[in-house]
Amino acid sequence: MTARPVLVVGAGPVGLTAALLLARRGRAVVVVDRHPDAWPLPRAVHLDDEALRVLQAAGVAEAFAAVSRPMAGLRLLDAGHRVLVEFARAPGVGVHGWPQASMFDQPDLERVLLDAVGREPLVQLRRGLELTGLEHRPDGVRATVTNRSGGVEELAGSALLGCDGAGSTVARLIGARPVPLARTARWLVADLRSDVPLPVWPGVHQVCDPSRPATFMPVAGDRYRAEFRLAADETAEDVDLRALLVPFGADGAEQVRVAEYVYGAAVADRWRAGRVLLCGDAAHLTPPFIGQGLGLGLRDVHQLVWKLDAVLDGADDALLDTHGRERAAHARALIRLAALLGWLMSAGGTRTAVLRRVVLTGLRRVPGVSARVLASRTPALPRGPLVRRPRWGPAGPVGVLLPQPTVGGARLDDLLGGGWALLAHGPAPALPAGVRPRVLPLAALPDLGPGLRGRWVLVRPDRVVAAVGPRAGSAR
Repeated sequence: MTARPVLVVGAGPVGLTAALLLARRGRAVVVVDRHPDAWPLPRAVHLDDEALRVLQAAGVAEAFAAVSRPMAGLRLLDAGHRVLVEFARAPGVGVHGWPQASMFDQPDLERVLLDAVGREPLVQLRRGLELTGLEHRPDGVRATVTNRSGGVEELAGSALLGCDGAGSTVARLIGARPVPLARTARWLVADLRSDVPLPVWPGVHQVCDPSRPATFMPVAGDRYRAEFRLAADETAEDVDLRALLVPFGADGAEQVRVAEYVYGAAVADRWRAGRVLLCGDAAHLTPPFIGQGLGLGLRDVHQLVWKLDAVLDGADDALLDTHGRERAAHARALIRLAALLGWLMSAGGTRTAVLRRVVLTGLRRVPGVSARVLASRTPALPRGPLVRRPRWGPAGPVGVLLPQPTVGGARLDDLLGGGWALLAHGPAPALPAGVRPRVLPLAALPDLGPGLRGRWVLVRPDRVVAAVGPRAGSAR
């Protein structure tokens, strides 16, 4: 009997990446999307190096690198566009084997993903189909889809991933509701194009002006992004956009897209119903201030796909409960951080602005502050059956991504493959029959950092450190 495919609803970056990750594990996938064509306009513009490891696992990181550029850092400006403090990124790659932050135009990323999907025989992409019903079955799901002519079709799947974005149909059908974490805010977002490079610093500019907070950044190639917060009684039509762009030298740029957005901060109250699971904006919404919107979604599918693969191979379905437990906690932490930073950069009146200027100017004199602010570090996953953190005391590296150095000219993730991995220096610990360790010469062994040096490390398929222990031969 042929195994039913995994159904993926939504052909954005999260859904397409999920499909590629599943196909790499030998799973057939059907991706459905209500739009007849790929969305042509920009949305996401930033990914960090943790998210690039997900694209690496999907086999598209090198192609993404060719259409993106490293981001130079962050400048905080006052209302007069004077630099309060600059956090400059060091050139080169970070601890995860890729530039710490990359800027890109989302249509370019989607073309990379679609090219990979087109070459993958296990993935079928069907456009112009809207999900209109779900039925849970003991062995999976049955989805009802409707085409643009009103025709109805039923699709049987072993599982269904809801990657259909904000206002998700999948979330609605399983009764998931967003739980707000902060107030919403309305912003005017403008995507710009300029044939002549604009004379601006290549990093992100954040204007800390309580009356008109703003963000401006070069994206990639000839693209730029500008964002301005709208007042409570203001609409996009009320704003003189060209005047707002003058301080950045962008008033003459072509306006590719201008839209009003509501920046939300929320996490779904449930992520799973049977074998229907939520990922990406279907499960969470974040303000853009730390650039984690798409990155959160890519982490969702990376940390879900290997679990789903195990369940489809016979593991208990309860393993899927860890999806919501792990990802919701991580998402809440990053969303709250984004909301807090947005408030710190834009809240208050004149007195607060003066205090902010004094504090931020003082940061210039703190050694190593740029490295700390820009470090590739996201919150650890919570303690659970797949994250063996201690109940008390410091957790160390458990629950966070294993660093990815280069080993013998290859990135560590590529050497480890797609399964669990046990890393150890020295004599190998006792292993089950049939498991043969891969031995590397001492000169090729990477330094994984002080929290992992000289210990054995159990690494999950998503490269999260599941557990650590003392090196072989030490007291237990």
